Amino acid sequence: MTHAAASPHPFIVLRDGQALPPGLAAPVVAIGNFDGVHRGHRAVIGTAVDQARSLGRPALAVTFEPHPRAFFRPEEPIFRLTPEPMKLKRLAETGLDGAVVLTFDAGLAAKDAESFVADILVGRLGVSMVVAGYDFHFGKGRGGSPIFLREAGRRHGFAVEIVAPLLDEGAQVSSSVIRAALAQGRVEQAAHMLGAPWEVEAEVIHGDKRGRELGYPTANMRLDPAVTLAHGIYAVTVEINGVRHKGVASFGRRPTFDDGAPRLETFIFDFRGDLYGRVLPVAFHAYLRPELKFDSIEALIAQMNEDSARARAALD
Repeated sequence: MTHAAASPHPFIVLRDGQALPPGLAAPVVAIGNFDGVHRGHRAVIGTAVDQARSLGRPALAVTFEPHPRAFFRPEEPIFRLTPEPMKLKRLAETGLDGAVVLTFDAGLAAKDAESFVADILVGRLGVSMVVAGYDFHFGKGRGGSPIFLREAGRRHGFAVEIVAPLLDEGAQVSSSVIRAALAQGRVEQAAHMLGAPWEVEAEVIHGDKRGRELGYPTANMRLDPAVTLAHGIYAVTVEINGVRHKGVASFGRRPTFDDGAPRLETFIFDFRGDLYGRVLPVAFHAYLRPELKFDSIEALIAQMNEDSARARAALD
């Protein structure tokens, strides 16, 4: 797969009912959930972008929100690697000209594969080509397979390219494998499959100010309860005003103090400033140790000193 240059045009996001502007007519589309926009997804997207450039067509992603699994199994919250804002941000970095976000609701869930092709891909988008992963299924009861898509393309007059799975040392790169790696604290493995360190975005909230008393003032964030990142201490970077700052973060329940709801607490090295109310991205680079309970404040501070030194070394 070649790496396409970024699109010279602004990235456009279209939602239900919004018509394609003239500049996006007859697009080549990459279609999928794209949670994580990992290297396997980028193989699909990169193929679409390359094909679009060679044909002189625009390149779009067609994706779904909320994640279909959240619609079908609302009682089982899904750990989203990239919630919608971050997913769109990642898609905009791939060279695509835009994204079409389809609301996954009862109406879309009830639409059979043939109607999806006829109404959305052909009727609304007027696609010239569709690129999908080898395991992409769509339509009511997942009736639309890659084989069905190829046959539908022949009938409706658009080209179809199916992209083989991306293997990494013999293992398939997939969102579920990345989620499993993060649940075990294997952030380096997750970063390798994602093509970049895994990142969260959340608002900095007021905490109990305990870190300040210990000499380690932290930026506190509550993450989505569905996030199943392993509790522990991590070497991280935090982007503030476009600048990446190094730091050390604890994700967990603070067993030395209160065993409360999981929270991300980040000590940003060599930084002073008021961050309350800011939404900041935190990227996870290395797992340092599991969360521990300490018998004394002195033991905790000594460990925090060691964690900071290890985090600096890992990030250097």
